[in-house]
Amino acid sequence: MSVNSVGAYAAQTAAAASAASSSSGSSGPAAMPQISQSNFLSLIIAQMQNQDPTQPANPNQFVNELASLSEVSGINNMDSSMTNLSSTMQSSQLLTGTGLIGRSVLAPATTAAIAAGGSVNGAVQAPAGAASVTIQVTDASGALVKTLQVPAQASGLTAFTWDGTTNSGAAAAPGTYNFAAAAMSGGSPVSLPPYLQSTVNSVTIDPTTQSLSLNTTSGPLSLNNVIQVN
Repeated sequence: MSVNSVGAYAAQTAAAASAASSSSGSSGPAAMPQISQSNFLSLIIAQMQNQDPTQPANPNQFVNELASLSEVSGINNMDSSMTNLSSTMQSSQLLTGTGLIGRSVLAPATTAAIAAGGSVNGAVQAPAGAASVTIQVTDASGALVKTLQVPAQASGLTAFTWDGTTNSGAAAAPGTYNFAAAAMSGGSPVSLPPYLQSTVNSVTIDPTTQSLSLNTTSGPLSLNNVIQVN
């Protein structure tokens, strides 16, 4: 086997391995067999033992081809490491999520379900200088059910609780209700995004994005949106 034939075979093998590392792993009829570094060294030794003494092979070409194979091998190993890392991170996310089952989490939301005799807990981030925060609870038709006034906290979250009663004091019907919050800041009303509390029933990992979703009493919730765990 000549220097050129060994080099051509190694180059074609390196190109095939590089293409395979960037593809989905499918192999067509034109796919080249991969060659390992040890096999390539065996080819070099065999060729040097049988080379024409009057036309010795150029050792630099062997070194260059071996370096090319080493680079492709490194890429393949990196792909394998990244796959293992992805699997590890997915397992870690799932483990973190299962630890939240049965726990209460606080996250941005505008709707919450309430059962008979139940209540809804939530919070808002009051602007600086606000004296109080107004929470309005409406039903599915948009009718006002309850208005809550809570003192604004100077720092951190301002918590509130709706006990499930209407403005008249009667118990609201079980179901899903809408929540809106506002506060006076600088003499003008400022709308505030409410954070509502829900209970985690189970967790799901999206096979496409690998993101963790919490299945709560208020519906699916991304773990990235949770700001408090109780």
